[in-house]
Amino acid sequence: MTADDRTTKHSPLPGHLPVRLRGPADMAEMLPYLLGFFPDDSIVAVGLQGPALDQGGVIRIDIPADPESWERTAEESARLLVELSEQRDRRPVQVLLYLCRDPADGTPAPEGAQAVLAELRPLAAALTQAFQNEQVIVKEALCVSASRWWSFLCTGVDCCPPDGTPVRAAHQPSPLAVAATFAGLAPRGSRKAIVAGLAPVGPPLREVQRRALEDAGPPFIRELAGPDGRHAAVERTDELLASAMAEFRNGARELDTKRTARLLIGLQDKLGRDRAAEYAEPHELATAQKLWRYLIQRCVDPFEHLAAPPMTLLAWTSWLAGDPATARVVLARALELDPGYTLAQLLYESLNSGIAPEALLRVVRSERTTRLRGAGLQPAPELPPPGGRTGAERPGGLSGAPAVRPGPTPSDGTEPVRVAEAGPGEPGPDRECSEPGPGSSEPGEDGSPGGGQPTSAPDAASAAVGRTGSEHRRRALGAAPPRIPGPRSRAPRHQQFLGG
Repeated sequence: MTADDRTTKHSPLPGHLPVRLRGPADMAEMLPYLLGFFPDDSIVAVGLQGPALDQGGVIRIDIPADPESWERTAEESARLLVELSEQRDRRPVQVLLYLCRDPADGTPAPEGAQAVLAELRPLAAALTQAFQNEQVIVKEALCVSASRWWSFLCTGVDCCPPDGTPVRAAHQPSPLAVAATFAGLAPRGSRKAIVAGLAPVGPPLREVQRRALEDAGPPFIRELAGPDGRHAAVERTDELLASAMAEFRNGARELDTKRTARLLIGLQDKLGRDRAAEYAEPHELATAQKLWRYLIQRCVDPFEHLAAPPMTLLAWTSWLAGDPATARVVLARALELDPGYTLAQLLYESLNSGIAPEALLRVVRSERTTRLRGAGLQPAPELPPPGGRTGAERPGGLSGAPAVRPGPTPSDGTEPVRVAEAGPGEPGPDRECSEPGPGSSEPGEDGSPGGGQPTSAPDAASAAVGRTGSEHRRRALGAAPPRIPGPRSRAPRHQQFLGG
């Protein structure tokens, strides 16, 4: 093992004690707590900064299916971690690497996991070289497969047996798991499970919903061509959102296919989507997330691309609810469907920059208040941010936002944490492990299916994210009239990054 005789610790949420790691076994067990979910087919890199080796950034990237692209992916991964760390604070001096992949279904363990280890060894070597080229020392590189771990850098049979070392299971709490939970860190299932929850419904509902989506276009065109045009269409979307929220609040689990189709098309207009984003108060979040998940699952073939707005809304509400891990996974999926969906890009960037959602929430509340007062309505008074979701839910109510700790955050799902050691340790391919000693405990923003160029004033949600993001990354969205989205083929897979 490449660990030296020091300890590693994670700085927890304010008011909690630190979590200390005492070797590779703790590193492997800590990974889902670090990310917020159990990764799969993933490269995870944890940057360590400064003399105390504080964590400055974490990235998670899909392992490319084609080994020919591994060298390029390794170079991009090293460069990304360095850039994110420098933007947030300073460049890393060391890095912890994880390569996570389970054996193919039906392959027995540990034989299958050993095959994964051999398969991924060239990728580990490419990553090690890429980080060395960036002047970053690879302190440890682990393969995690079939609930076992191996070190790519260790040749010691006694400390790193050929069959691997079992990762302590989550249902068998260790002192580390207890400390991580007490520190406010908790995995929320596997990444596969999060993605599976976004899958479209199958037959027989699939065909019924597909026909409803096909039939929804002409009536929406007539709405746009009516006396009040786009304004009337947005107001109709707002009415449907309010009624759907009320029904889901009272226990409903679905809507009729006609209203579902109209809502999905109405959300393609960023003004309609921004009305939906206003359901962001603590007492509204649970119901809103149920509605957005329902709408996502109704984006059936060939209308999968319609899911980008509700996915972005689900990510927004997950972020507000203190679940950035789910938010990142969902945003990554939205950007797979539509790489040009600007609000998803900006939310993703804000998450990766360690920005707390309150800044955007204040803008959303302000826009909502201005709109209601302009319509002669009195907005509900804002209450101090509560510690949890309480109170009767009501569309349009304003009652404060949950606190989210700012700080370095990773790309598709890590809660902000800190890693620290008393000093650096030099890695080497022939160095044996030594246990550390004791230590202190949009479909297009112009409304088009494929995206469009900015043409006029920015919409509230996207512009607000731009104002809260890094200065050099600010953007504005156009406000051109919406177009009716039709079926299209899936966009190329979006590379998933977690920022630091």
